[in-house]
Amino acid sequence: MTYVITQSCCNDASCVEVCPVDCIHPGPDEPGFGAAEMLYIHPDECIDCGACEDACPVNAIFPDYEVPDAFAPYVDINAAFFEFTGEQDEPAPLPPPGAKIPGGPLKVAVVGAGPAGWYVAEELAATRRCDVEITVIDRLATPYGLVRYGVAPDHLDTKEIVSGFAKTARHRRVRTRYNVEIGRDVTHEELLGSHHAVVYTTGAGEGRSLGLPGEELSGSTSAAELVGWYNGHPDRAELTFPLAHERAVVIGNGNVALDLARLLLADEETLQASDLAPAALSALTASGIREVVVTARRGAEHAAFTSPELRALADDPGIDVVVDEADLAALPTEADLTDRDAGAFAALQKADLLRDLAGRPRTDAAKRLVLRFGLTPTEILGSDTVAGVRFDTGEEIEAGLVVRATGYRSAGVAGVPREDGTGRFPHEAGRVIGSAATYTAGWAKRGPSGVIGTNRACAAETVRTLLDDYAASSLPDPTGESFDDLLAEKGVTVVDQAGWNTLDTHECTAGEETGRPRVKVTDRAEQVRIAALVHAR
Repeated sequence: MTYVITQSCCNDASCVEVCPVDCIHPGPDEPGFGAAEMLYIHPDECIDCGACEDACPVNAIFPDYEVPDAFAPYVDINAAFFEFTGEQDEPAPLPPPGAKIPGGPLKVAVVGAGPAGWYVAEELAATRRCDVEITVIDRLATPYGLVRYGVAPDHLDTKEIVSGFAKTARHRRVRTRYNVEIGRDVTHEELLGSHHAVVYTTGAGEGRSLGLPGEELSGSTSAAELVGWYNGHPDRAELTFPLAHERAVVIGNGNVALDLARLLLADEETLQASDLAPAALSALTASGIREVVVTARRGAEHAAFTSPELRALADDPGIDVVVDEADLAALPTEADLTDRDAGAFAALQKADLLRDLAGRPRTDAAKRLVLRFGLTPTEILGSDTVAGVRFDTGEEIEAGLVVRATGYRSAGVAGVPREDGTGRFPHEAGRVIGSAATYTAGWAKRGPSGVIGTNRACAAETVRTLLDDYAASSLPDPTGESFDDLLAEKGVTVVDQAGWNTLDTHECTAGEETGRPRVKVTDRAEQVRIAALVHAR
């Protein structure tokens, strides 16, 4: 998204002074300032911070999704200034301001309302290459995907990113249709019949199996299942886990592994202050787990977690973080690093923190996190329930819960090609190979890698490809009935954005009444019932 300056601009340049990225021109120190009719905001450089809107003394600046109809031409006018002056760096040629590519409006279905889906919708909503109608679809009755059901429930600041997605949902080019599953309620072919193109941003929600003997035992689970359970995912809210044993083992040492360890070791105050699902809050509060052993196949120099994740645990006075100094011999020092880039800096930060932890004296904290390296699991021990894990070194670690935090795979969609093993959609720059007018972004495109913001650049690449294909007349016009008519014909109960807002308010109100950020509704039927109240009033 971007901000737009409209006709009441007074040219006093208050906005220029507060812009942190210098995206407003011409400024007072530029040759064209005196002759300019007004100022303009560069659509590709604006970071949506809102500082200019706050500083404008004449209320001439609006987010692009809130520009009044009377000022709508200024969206193109702001962009045209940079095209004219040669400062625009667009990846593909644009039509003249106001021109439309034949065949519009472009109708795009974005399947998956997680971060990747919203970044795709944002990119499409902001395009000036054609008129566009965007429908964001999710099989669940709630939006935000990974942010709601994957981000750790005590990382409330990270979850604030949904405020930007909510802005996109209010954009005049965007509509939402939740509680609609492609492949169950509507086929891929039917969806294509209602749109010029479909973008799948369905993520990677299934845990990977290691194929270990004993993996099927009660108490052996994947991170996807455990994370989904404590975050209240409707598909996993009814799961139960053995938490009476004093020790749990996590196989894998990425950030998800540390999230799991932190939640399993958290005190009651921390749990209460999170948005844990109610059942998980009760179970973890009563948990007997006092030690979590996080194991990694490779050495400490290859540790997959980031230093901020580990630092959060290291700074917790209620948790003693144990690292064996003998495991750290291969860690780099500053003298070992020839590069001075961001990657080298991160490696040094992690190494220094691990060395610091290894040198700390043991504490009398009630709970412990133990980091182990160079251990490859060979068997999960037990008869009916988990009793421990055996490793290739011959060592056995006793435990009542074993969690595989070794990656995720995509589920795929019926009728769309996918890769064996990973489940990802095979693609070229976001265009799915072997399926016409079909695109992908996010984890379904590149696998479970990167942070939430990584999806922005991934989405931008896919949208460029899609718009280039549309400009080249490569996308056939829709031939079927409208998507809403199709849903009505099939009797699908749809939750729209107003319905989600009602459910969101319900959860937050329940949270206020109990002193928590929110109390999640985890039953899907109940979610739909509450969402429907907005239309029953």
